[in-house]
Amino acid sequence: MPVMGAPKFERFFRAAAGLDVNKNDLKRYNDFVDAKLYDLFLIGTADAKANDRDIIEPQDLPVTKGLQESIHAFQKLEEGIELRPLLDQLAARPALGMDAAEDTQQRLPDLAGGLSVALARALKTIARDTRRPSTDQWDEAFELFDLLI
Repeated sequence: MPVMGAPKFERFFRAAAGLDVNKNDLKRYNDFVDAKLYDLFLIGTADAKANDRDIIEPQDLPVTKGLQESIHAFQKLEEGIELRPLLDQLAARPALGMDAAEDTQQRLPDLAGGLSVALARALKTIARDTRRPSTDQWDEAFELFDLLI
């Protein structure tokens, strides 16, 4: 199940970065959100273990200043992301070895939204002279995020 439907996805990217995307970009976007949330939770698992916890607390997730700013920008857009598809995506991945606290789970939509704003803005920077990012520009944005998360 996608994080958001095609019309909402298109509206979101226009609002977040002035970019035109279409339903063909939706799968790569969903794959991105799925992979980066899982990466955040992998790091959160390691942090929880290092602090002798058996559950992933919100403070275990590596939320940087930039991601926090993107989360605030997402909240201002007033575009919600449903929690259930995010939980389903994480459940479909290899087990993390521990569960996430309820507070941590409740933050998933904001984390996904922050990652989405950051992705839209990264694409806008990469595709500065176009409103419709190409496949190569999407790939470049993903490479940048892979370096960071």
